[in-house]
Amino acid sequence: MKTTDVPIIVEETFTASVDQVWKAITDVKEMRLWFFDNIESFKPEVGFETQFLVQVEDRKYTHCWKIIESIPNKKITYTWRYEEYPGDASVTFELFEKQHQVMLILSLKVTEDFPSDIPEFTIESCQAGWNYFIGERLKEHMRGM
Repeated sequence: MKTTDVPIIVEETFTASVDQVWKAITDVKEMRLWFFDNIESFKPEVGFETQFLVQVEDRKYTHCWKIIESIPNKKITYTWRYEEYPGDASVTFELFEKQHQVMLILSLKVTEDFPSDIPEFTIESCQAGWNYFIGERLKEHMRGM
């Protein structure tokens, strides 16, 4: 993933309240159920930082997140980088209410190039990962709420 790449955008609509969707994307107990089960802590507060390890085959990815914007029930943005590799991105979750539904728009913008020789850092892998997390995992989680 490079700074010259077009941002990744994933949109999904949920039949739920904005409070429910906000809780699913910002409450650590909920996030563990659909996102990463080993997120140690998370608070939707500007300046909050967290780290957790994900391992793929023999590669380690210590996820390092820092909240840079948080508007309750509307928008949260955090930086996303890995301790073991160069590269940085920002991920934004935006919520839009319309009648009895909530549209979530996720966007990822690369702010510092990631290594091009690692399969998980291709734009295709990243797009597929977000499609999976938002379009499958979060969607299924929201059905159960």
